[in-house]
Amino acid sequence: MILLSVLAEKLNAELNGDAACGVSAIASLENAGPGQLTFLSNSKFRHHLATSQASAVLIKAEDLPFVAPGVSTLVVTDPYVAFAKAAQLLDTTPNSASIGIDPSAVVHPTAVVAADAAIGANAIISAQAVINSGVQIGAGCFIGEAVEIGEDTKLWANVTVYHQVKIGARCTLHSGAVIGADGFGFANERGRWLKIPQTGAVVIGDDCEIGANTCIDRGAIENTLIGNNVIIDNLCQIAHNVKIGDHTAIAGATTIAGSTTVGRYCILGGATAINGHIDICDGTHISGMAMVTKSITEKGLYSSGIPATTNAEWRRNTAKLRQIGQLYQRVKQLEKQLAASSLAGASSTEE
Repeated sequence: MILLSVLAEKLNAELNGDAACGVSAIASLENAGPGQLTFLSNSKFRHHLATSQASAVLIKAEDLPFVAPGVSTLVVTDPYVAFAKAAQLLDTTPNSASIGIDPSAVVHPTAVVAADAAIGANAIISAQAVINSGVQIGAGCFIGEAVEIGEDTKLWANVTVYHQVKIGARCTLHSGAVIGADGFGFANERGRWLKIPQTGAVVIGDDCEIGANTCIDRGAIENTLIGNNVIIDNLCQIAHNVKIGDHTAIAGATTIAGSTTVGRYCILGGATAINGHIDICDGTHISGMAMVTKSITEKGLYSSGIPATTNAEWRRNTAKLRQIGQLYQRVKQLEKQLAASSLAGASSTEE
């Protein structure tokens, strides 16, 4: 539990109401009750303020007149950001492992593990790995040779980190993530595929989040680079030698092919597919299901996915789509005829 007076100080909020009141959990505006904190970030849900049973609500100043009597308010500039910070303060998520090394874990004698690190059951820490202060490594994780994991980073169960990978501080890697597997590098010799050893590594910055079952491949020669505060959702594929700039967000099932550079502050919608060896500039937003085949040099919103419609309408549109080639040829022919008619008309006028 946290007192509203303390919460107001931490959120830099203006408190109106009972400073000694305590809250212990976050709840939705419609369902919040006594002892719970809620928030309003969208004015279209303002009508719920009048009936809220929450102990306190995070709001903007203009929403104060609509709050039910007896509900304390914390006035902030951005209620959604304040909600995120409050949720962190009230977070009850358990650790992925308890401090110390579980008896069933295997730690190589040359590995360096901080005294306050937590190594879960059946985890494997390989030679020359460095596990820094506050790191949590969940059950069944594999940490390869010469891996370095920064302070307070948390790995949930069954994360695999291949050799020579570097992970920054305060990161979270969810179950099933694979960091540093070989990139898809092969040469073709008269129909036979020859593997190219992937001798680069993966370097992940600070404050990153890597979703469940996401794969980030190691570089072929140079490193695959993930910047600071990059958030990557579940089931994403980041290929070898990709570079992702700071503060970029990537939604689930997105695939980025090799040697592509994604800039800073980009947002990639779910199931986006990005071609290899191209550049995406800073501040680019790409909507879900888009397919990016060439570099983007000007920031903005880009889309290419076709929204779902009824099957009947889709069939009609598909039938028309198949006729585009014929329509194109007919338009070209009409343009030629129009140009010829215009030329003939001009000649007649001159005569």
